[in-house]
Amino acid sequence: MRAVIPFPAENLSAVPDTVDIVVADATDNWSAEANDAELYVVSYRFAPRVVDVMAEMPRLQVVQTLTAGVDHIESAVPPGVTLCNATQVHHTATAELALGLMISAQRRLADLVRAQDAQVWDAQMSSSLADRKVLVVGAGNIGRAIEQRLAGFECQTTLVGRTRRPGVRSIDELAELLPAADVVVLIVPLTEQTRGMVDAEFLAAMPDDALLVNVSRGPVVVTDDLVAEAMSGRLRAALDVTDPEPLPAGHPLWTAPGVTITPHIGGASSAMWPRSYQLVSEQLRRAAAGEPLLNVVS
Repeated sequence: MRAVIPFPAENLSAVPDTVDIVVADATDNWSAEANDAELYVVSYRFAPRVVDVMAEMPRLQVVQTLTAGVDHIESAVPPGVTLCNATQVHHTATAELALGLMISAQRRLADLVRAQDAQVWDAQMSSSLADRKVLVVGAGNIGRAIEQRLAGFECQTTLVGRTRRPGVRSIDELAELLPAADVVVLIVPLTEQTRGMVDAEFLAAMPDDALLVNVSRGPVVVTDDLVAEAMSGRLRAALDVTDPEPLPAGHPLWTAPGVTITPHIGGASSAMWPRSYQLVSEQLRRAAAGEPLLNVVS
């Protein structure tokens, strides 16, 4: 079996003898031998070429992303090819960022950085994360990692998933849950069901001065509806993802009061690569041994 990976092979813990490794990244160093691969590990870069190259791979059997979300590639995966994501790779870094965004917004850290730049001593009272009710919408690995990390912050956390089960409320219960939520964290995949889920009705159900944290995908939120709420000063937001993305200069989200924006860096930390190497190593072992693969999406 031939596998193409976008990073040096020495980072893998072990390579089965039956696996031929080709190191290639579709964005800058693709080769003819990479086209013959049966297992394709997609570059972490969001570029059209990393998707388009699959049409040039006649022997392709498995596509392994290094992202948790697969909305950028799923529709282009050829029929009969197995698609796997990297859900457990990003739960640590994304959960850290979600917590950081919450704390930053609650404790006014962005305002205080601006005050430091202006050499102003801004000692206003701020809101704590402690004693707040936090709604985590998305009960996958990352949602559970956020819930786990919130356990030490003395807040009341509710996890919401597609279906109700022990420890998880159903997404159908959001209308009941939103009015009591001080913080709403979004960590759902982008699907036809979640696209535009956070619209004017959803936002109107949140209480005054509540915080919306989006670490999922930008189109989960209807941007114009969020801008309207933020510009009115009724709701705050901390966004690692936006729609459109990258957010263009001059867009009203940049200057909306109470909005903090980071440039889609949820998984982009030093924690990502060791976990990526571990996942790819295990997938290669499983593929060579004919065992079921991890994280099969479709």
